[in-house]
Amino acid sequence: MELDKAIKERRSVRSFNSRTPDWRTIIECIDSMRYAPMAGNAFSLKFILVDDPEKIVKLAQAAQQDYVAQSQYVLVVCSDKKITVNEYGKRGEIYLHQQAGAAIQNLLLRIVEEGLATCWVGHFVENQVKKTLSIPPEINIECILPIGYEEGKIHRKRKPELDNFLFFNKYKNKKLWKPHRVD
Repeated sequence: MELDKAIKERRSVRSFNSRTPDWRTIIECIDSMRYAPMAGNAFSLKFILVDDPEKIVKLAQAAQQDYVAQSQYVLVVCSDKKITVNEYGKRGEIYLHQQAGAAIQNLLLRIVEEGLATCWVGHFVENQVKKTLSIPPEINIECILPIGYEEGKIHRKRKPELDNFLFFNKYKNKKLWKPHRVD
């Protein structure tokens, strides 16, 4: 699948059927996360792929999202802030979230390319997730991603037009001014 098509096809899916994806395909999708930019080239992300149905139900409860329990796999993306914060101080915490977002987007696009579906879940009770998966207290949980095959096709929501949020040279300026070229 071409990148442009994957970008436009990506959407949050909240209804999964009972078909089980090949775990090797999911591992390949996770591997795409290694290629995201990382501050100081220090890879701070950790991944937990869950296929235990009881743990998946507990994760759905922690997220207060029933559809998570419909999925056959759940990927929990974590970050270890030690290296990044030691190198960049307080700013390193911002970098952690930025690089996690970049890596997660890589995964989302690969998921689409492989014909799978997911939804980025950012709301959850962190202590419940950590307890369920034995995650140490110093590790951040970035998101929960239920992964499976979509149940039916959902009507796509319209995306906002680029003209509504693209500005040139300063905030709210919608006109691109091109200076005369001097050779």
